[in-house]
Amino acid sequence: MSFYDEIQKYKNFDFKAFTDKVLDNEILNIINKENLSEQDFLVLLSPKALNHIEQIACKANGIAVNNFGKNILLYAPLYVSNFCINNCLYCGFSTNNNIKREALSFEEIEENCKIIDGYGIRHILLVCGESRVKTSLEYLKKSVKVLKKYFAAVDLEVYPLEENEYRELFAAGVDGLTIYQETYDENLYKVLHTKGAKADYKYRLETCERAGKANYRNLNVGALLGLKDFISEVFFAGIHAQYLRRKFPHAEVGMSFPRLRPAEGGFQPKTTITDMQLVQAICTVRLFINRINITVSTRESSELRNNIIPLGITKMSAGSSTEVGGYVKRAAQGEVLSKGQFAINDVASVASVKDMIYKAGYQPVMKDMF
Repeated sequence: MSFYDEIQKYKNFDFKAFTDKVLDNEILNIINKENLSEQDFLVLLSPKALNHIEQIACKANGIAVNNFGKNILLYAPLYVSNFCINNCLYCGFSTNNNIKREALSFEEIEENCKIIDGYGIRHILLVCGESRVKTSLEYLKKSVKVLKKYFAAVDLEVYPLEENEYRELFAAGVDGLTIYQETYDENLYKVLHTKGAKADYKYRLETCERAGKANYRNLNVGALLGLKDFISEVFFAGIHAQYLRRKFPHAEVGMSFPRLRPAEGGFQPKTTITDMQLVQAICTVRLFINRINITVSTRESSELRNNIIPLGITKMSAGSSTEVGGYVKRAAQGEVLSKGQFAINDVASVASVKDMIYKAGYQPVMKDMF
């Protein structure tokens, strides 16, 4: 049994019909509950629940402070390669896109590490396109060895691996894994992923379970918002996170809420996820799973990130680049580049992000303490 089997019960579920019938008194009763069922979670994702977003947000804030204090962990992604064998219609690294392909040498990785280390960042996310030829397991292990010289925590956002491969990387110093299902709709997934290993929906869906069995202490999931409707995608990501918490009690489970950003290829979102819906997703997940890390990246604007700090956020990226070796390039050119996997939205420096967090009454944390 895996999460793939778990979600089959929702295969023919009519999310719109369910949420259209939600009543205000039902929402208020759920807000006051200590433990929410999957059905309760879905009720709070309904359009009508937005009428009560202030009460939901207030409770989300209290739960987050009780579980994590007023702390926001800062991290940065390091892109080491954009070689990719997959054709994902929405992604700037898609094999069909005519972009300059490169993979960093270990010396170049170290140069970027020195710059990020200079920002004060102690938590790094190693990111690459999906190519076992250009970024083999050995390449990843050697990259991790370099990163561990500079950073207290190293997480991966790479192509799905086998359990034994995750164990090898764990032994090399990896702490956690981030992997997005992109969309939980299996039929839509096939339409969006037309070439490459990533076309295997079930294998990708079960990736975090292989990492969990390899004793990873951080497991982070999410859906790419804008590919399908808001309600079903956040719901499936939420019950996926809950499933992982129950199956791997040793791990800290997290969720991210990435919204589609402009990228090479010009893919347009199929649906618009509003700022208010993003707030609803963050707060509702916090009520559904009290002890969960919630990440908001530089896909979002500085203004929005500032405003949602009290709503249950525990992790933020800062000073990010989504271009391969982008930190060295940025230092040389003196500007934020935008030719990476997607265009970032918040171009503020790490120092500015820290200041923003302080002004919100929170503490920026540079080393993972959760």
